[in-house]
This record gives sequence, C-alpha cells and structure tokens, in this order.
Amino acid sequence: MSLVASTVAGNTRVWLAAGSTDMRKGFTGLSALVQNVLASSPLCGEVFVFRGRRGDLLKLLWWDGTGLCLLAKRLERGRFIWPKAQSGRVSLSAAQLSMLLEGIDWRHPVRTAEFLREM
Repeated sequence: MSLVASTVAGNTRVWLAAGSTDMRKGFTGLSALVQNVLASSPLCGEVFVFRGRRGDLLKLLWWDGTGLCLLAKRLERGRFIWPKAQSGRVSLSAAQLSMLLEGIDWRHPVRTAEFLREM
C-alpha cells in the first residue's frame, strides 16, 4: 500500500483533475491549477491528483498542516486509469486512491464475496 494512501484519513476528499496535466509543473504550477481550474484552495487539506499525457505519471499535491507536499509516481508498465472527461474534477475515496496508486482500475473493483444483507 502506498504511503500517501495509508496516511489519508477516510474522510479526506481526494480530487482527480480530469484531462492531462503538464508534468513539468511543480508546487507553484499545480497550486495555480487547483485554484484556477478546480476552484479550490491547495491549503484546504484535500488531496489533488494530476496525470500526465502518456498516463504513466501521477502527481499528488496536498497540505499536511505544516506545508505543501508533492508526490510523483511513475508506473514502469501500464497506465493509470483516468476519467474520460477532459475538464473538471472527479472525487475519489481514500480506498479508490490506494487502488489508483497501485495501478488497479478503481472504477470497477471486484469483490471476492457478496455483501451480507441484513434481514
């Protein structure tokens, strides 16, 4: 499990920035995208996830309470699953973020057993 995904509280909002992002951007450029494109504050405590054009590189930006954090992850094989939308944002749960960072299709996870239904 990813360090980031394991430290994200279950109630923390995680946002994917739809479309592709110029992966040359760092703290300043990604913070500007959060403010201008996603209409949020990079200091709000939420996690913002950006994907490069090729699909094998992600960058995550979040405020941990003392400073901005920036994480980059590149898959050696395969691509990160991303929404088809070209603009806007998509909300994920902490569990979906964990799957995304592992290269798993977070949109259609397969459960190994049916849920027990309460009678």
